[in-house]
Amino acid sequence: MNKAKLAAIVGLAAVLAAPAAFAEKYIVITHTAGTDPFWPVVQRAAEDAARDMGVEMEYRHPANGDLVEMARIVEAATAQNPAGIVVSLPDASVLGQSVRDAVAAGIPVVSINSGGDVARELGVLAHVGQPEYEAGLGAGQKHAAMGAKNILCLNHEAFNVALEQRCNGYRDGAKADSFEMIDVTSDPAEIKTRTSAALQKDSSIDAILAVGPHVCEAAIGALQDLGKEGVIDMGCFDLSPKVVNGIKEGWFNFAVDQQQYLQGYMPIVILKLHNAYGLTPGGDILSGPGFVTNDNVAIVEQFAGQTR
Repeated sequence: MNKAKLAAIVGLAAVLAAPAAFAEKYIVITHTAGTDPFWPVVQRAAEDAARDMGVEMEYRHPANGDLVEMARIVEAATAQNPAGIVVSLPDASVLGQSVRDAVAAGIPVVSINSGGDVARELGVLAHVGQPEYEAGLGAGQKHAAMGAKNILCLNHEAFNVALEQRCNGYRDGAKADSFEMIDVTSDPAEIKTRTSAALQKDSSIDAILAVGPHVCEAAIGALQDLGKEGVIDMGCFDLSPKVVNGIKEGWFNFAVDQQQYLQGYMPIVILKLHNAYGLTPGGDILSGPGFVTNDNVAIVEQFAGQTR
């Protein structure tokens, strides 16, 4: 083999061995560090989409849901001038300006999960998620149909407007005689302790909605300690293997499924197509809500914690 051919082969191999250096870069920023079963599915989906689209992806988040820190992360991402940014919007009053600045810098942005009601005002291309109030409303209607009269909503992110919307929708859908929303934090021990305290304080509570899967997992421990599992109607937001098992065992009546894999996957596709062909969805992409009950849990059981 002559030197010219060898040099050509070596040069081609170098290019193929380091495609990331030439790839489009997308940055995904969410408000939670994966402390519950929900966000790892979103991250996995974004990784899958990046591989399928032939682009580079970085996943970032603040510590402990610190939204001021999250705004700084968005600002730092903007300074890197990536091909696109994906961002959740738990509170637009804190994050809105950093998102507007990214858009003003010419970076296409897609929002996910929370903030769908205000995302367009910030200039994003599209939002991928579920309408949070409506999702809670449907959960409340389900418990109303079961005869619930005194309801409790467990909120693990007091800073997240979307979760408050879920609880408010739950209140309105249930039309119960009494309603309470409590902050249970994201710590499993605190969730169990605060749920137990609320139930002992008000023995008339006959239905509970937990707005996160790990909250459901921890709260069932409180019900079991009090001998009320299967007695108090309980609904969950989002799926996990334990939530699926709880539905099968009769501990949980339903789970509201927002198909978070779509929230990680679709934004990368949207941004890639927008950059390549100028294509933009004509509206937001609704990933939910859907309801998983004992009637259809077998269909999603194998995917819980993976793509659901």
